[in-house]
Amino acid sequence: MELHTLLLLILAGFFAGFIDAVAGGGGLLSVPSLLAAGLPPHLALGTNKLAATFSSITSSITFFKKKLFDPAFWRSAVIATAIGAVLGTLAVDSLSTEVLDKTLPVVIFLAAIYSLMAPHGCDKTVDLPQLGRKLRASQWLQGLSLGFYDGLAGPGSGTFWMVSSMALYKMNLLLCCGLARTMTFISNSFSLVAFIVLAKVDFTIGIAMGLSMMIGSFIGAHSAIKFGQRFIRPLFTLVVLAIALKLAIEAWV
Repeated sequence: MELHTLLLLILAGFFAGFIDAVAGGGGLLSVPSLLAAGLPPHLALGTNKLAATFSSITSSITFFKKKLFDPAFWRSAVIATAIGAVLGTLAVDSLSTEVLDKTLPVVIFLAAIYSLMAPHGCDKTVDLPQLGRKLRASQWLQGLSLGFYDGLAGPGSGTFWMVSSMALYKMNLLLCCGLARTMTFISNSFSLVAFIVLAKVDFTIGIAMGLSMMIGSFIGAHSAIKFGQRFIRPLFTLVVLAIALKLAIEAWV
């Protein structure tokens, strides 16, 4: 890979990390960037998981330190997400490169549209919901499905966590952010292990992008805590739609 292409990927990684910490969906920028740089789909997904793990651990630690995530309360969601992510990664490995070339732009495009149209706020309560059998069932369903999606494709998974958490738990916006960032770290890390076993990771690109994503994620997490997410999502989604459209034209036209 040429140096200027790698530098552009590092720059894309910074913005992806920032965006992911603020609004979720950093993969909507990083995955298309890797594909546009010429990486095969399976390798792009695996490399993105390495970079995204750097980013998600940074933002999840930030939210944990601010007491915006309780590991014991979300234990069922953590376990379910890990299982779903491994199953999703094994599933995507069975798909052909040709199928991924044609389906990934569509997935990215639809995820970007969903990110743009999804609600931005949630209930004002600052308390966690009451823990019980129904809530644990919701955690398992949410964790398995979103973990599987993150392992299978990934773009927009942070946004999906945000919106589904708003609907299921009626929590404060920052509590939803803390949950989403931590669960994406869980799915990223377990999916990454599976991609490494399958030899579908470019470590040079992944580490380079990951370090820049860490910086962007650190700045973005503190910005999210201070300002919220509304100031970045619309512009971000328009950029992603443009990239997805470019990939779709290349794959289909």
